[in-house]
Amino acid sequence: MNWAGWFIWGFAATVVLTTLLSASHGFKLTRVNIPFLLGTMVTPDRDRAKWVGMFIHLLNGWIFSLIYILAFQVWGEATPMRGALIGLVHGSFVLVVAMPFLLAVHPRMASESFGPTVVKLLEPPGFLCLNYGMQTPISVIVAHVIYGMILGTFYKI
Repeated sequence: MNWAGWFIWGFAATVVLTTLLSASHGFKLTRVNIPFLLGTMVTPDRDRAKWVGMFIHLLNGWIFSLIYILAFQVWGEATPMRGALIGLVHGSFVLVVAMPFLLAVHPRMASESFGPTVVKLLEPPGFLCLNYGMQTPISVIVAHVIYGMILGTFYKI
């Protein structure tokens, strides 16, 4: 395994992924702000949550890139198409499993059934994160496919 390649390209792909997701939010293509959601899991301070969440997202993305690298190792080669395929699966997993799972673990997210409370003010994602806008699934999938393509293009076995 090429640890230096993972270290560099895993981080670079994560920075691009995070930038694409933040840009989607900034350009109002989606209302989801993943770093903010992650940050509010650990702090009620909304300003601090953005910084903490950015750190969590960068660390998570870097760690998740190991799964891509391991798949490339098993396949014996890293290609942009294989990276895109893993990215498609990864993005789909985020939309279908990970984001809805936040309802169970996020201390400040309202549930689908009971709505907001004084403490639980964040809107739940809903199926495919559609509560955050119709373009959210597209944004998430495209960002993860590009993430995978970066890893598949630049990581050398």
